[in-house]
Amino acid sequence: MELHADRVSVTGPHGTVLPPTSLTVAGGELCFVHGEPGAGVTAFGLALTGRLRPSTGVVTVDGTTDLATLRGVTAVVDAPGVSEPDGALPLRVVAGEELALGGNPAGKDAVTRWLAEHEAAAFAGTRFENLEPATRTRLLTTLAAARRGVRMLVLDTPDRHTSDVASWAKLAREHADAGLAVVVLAATTPLEALPEPPVRIGVLP
Repeated sequence: MELHADRVSVTGPHGTVLPPTSLTVAGGELCFVHGEPGAGVTAFGLALTGRLRPSTGVVTVDGTTDLATLRGVTAVVDAPGVSEPDGALPLRVVAGEELALGGNPAGKDAVTRWLAEHEAAAFAGTRFENLEPATRTRLLTTLAAARRGVRMLVLDTPDRHTSDVASWAKLAREHADAGLAVVVLAATTPLEALPEPPVRIGVLP
């Protein structure tokens, strides 16, 4: 698959949320995006995945602009205020909800088995907000990648949980190497700390 965002922008009731930004990513590729902390970074992730209609510009996946198609082949991981789990829930509940969302078995036994397979059985009863950042991002990304039909992942600001860039950059690379298109949105990480030069919000080529 190939996804292309051409000069996508989002305007809110109080002005510009996302200035025009472009990006192209294909299956097996990893792309970093950098923007100032705030709603604009998340808005770009939501626009990329068909969950927010751009005010200007267009997003295409394999040549189509159909939003339903775009939503069906993409997943947004841990977007603040959108797809981030309720921190008060235990991991087993979060995992069950994510498995069900992805069209996978989500009963008690299935959740227990999934957690064991992903080295997280010991955290089944842990409040989600108390998980180590690397564990949080790893499990949510793996659950999103397991959704039926998903071919692209957008990891929304994993750097808001930890300054350990390697912990989430390596994870993103692993999913790209497995054939997915992967976009990582970063906001608090210095540009020079990212493994590759990023697409910059509002900076067109």
